[in-house]
Amino acid sequence: MKRVIGLGGVFFKARDPQALYEWYRKHLGIESSPQAGAMWRDDGHSGVPRVNVLAIFPHDATYLGSDTHNFMINFRVDDLAGLMKALREEGVPADDKIEECEYGKFGWITDPEGNRIELWESPKSEPSEN
Repeated sequence: MKRVIGLGGVFFKARDPQALYEWYRKHLGIESSPQAGAMWRDDGHSGVPRVNVLAIFPHDATYLGSDTHNFMINFRVDDLAGLMKALREEGVPADDKIEECEYGKFGWITDPEGNRIELWESPKSEPSEN
């Protein structure tokens, strides 16, 4: 089984997320939306649509883990359920839940340093086509 097949995104906290999104737009040309952060497509590959996400959360957000954790990496995977099962069997701390939505399936693990890692199985087609 393949494990990680690519980088899905990088998430981190900021005191003023909207101002920081504006800085990334102005200086780096990365557009964003309030719902999804900044996304850009990796259209150079055929098959499954690929996107990369830059998401900036408020400084008090808990989505990235505890208060002391200020970032989270999101990795793309082919088989989230299978990988989560294998990781649990290997003793990797893993959340019990897997979330499913129009953007795909999401699961979370924790590395030995306590960093939360999001694993993402993207949908097999564009969300608008579902």
